[in-house]
Amino acid sequence: MATPSRATGSRTADRAVGLADPSWAGLYRLGGLSAVVFVLLVVIPVTLVFAVPVAPVDGRALLPYIAAHKTVYLIELVCFVGLSVPALVVFGAVSVALKDASRSMAAVGGLLGVASEVIALALGSSPQSLHGGLVVLSNSYAEARTDAERAGIVSAADALIAATNAVSWAGILTATGILVLSLAMRKGIFGQVLPVMGVLTGALGIVSEALRPMIGPAYLVHGLLLPAWFGLVGWNLRRLGRRGAP
Repeated sequence: MATPSRATGSRTADRAVGLADPSWAGLYRLGGLSAVVFVLLVVIPVTLVFAVPVAPVDGRALLPYIAAHKTVYLIELVCFVGLSVPALVVFGAVSVALKDASRSMAAVGGLLGVASEVIALALGSSPQSLHGGLVVLSNSYAEARTDAERAGIVSAADALIAATNAVSWAGILTATGILVLSLAMRKGIFGQVLPVMGVLTGALGIVSEALRPMIGPAYLVHGLLLPAWFGLVGWNLRRLGRRGAP
């Protein structure tokens, strides 16, 4: 049986070579579960795209669309905005897992990731022309009695659509957080594939978010890499959680 001093020395040596602190196993498991939830919250609305027509980006067409597909629109809104909650846990878990591998980069990457998700929750919108205010405007549009009233509501809707589809600082911060954390993963805690994939996801994400109004469908590449990165991170966090389980 190992003595307490040997056990302590062993844990210190493990952390010195970049192994995650096993005392945080519960957080790693929660982070792994949160990553699965994140991926599901992406898959659900993407699947719904095949069930209903794609939402238009023009206010005059979008408001009647929302009225006709309100349930689907609300599900998509809740999923895309709500995925920031599990993302908060994932960023926190990854940051803690990397704290002994690269303390400064883990802290900066985790802070950027958490801040980005808090901003996204505060905005309550998504770049797919999803915004809770548009649901309210859709109801007002349906109840409007004159063309002048409808024109004013359409103008307000167009302003919200422009805001949700503009450059997303929350998205840029998310991508930057992924990039920094992935650079910290080079110690080998998360294997060899994830750091490379994370650097690619983060770098491409920064460019995609900054140029989103101009790149059009090319944004989809980043949109696919992001849940793939979270899924792979979740698998690794669950592995670390099992390793540190009593």
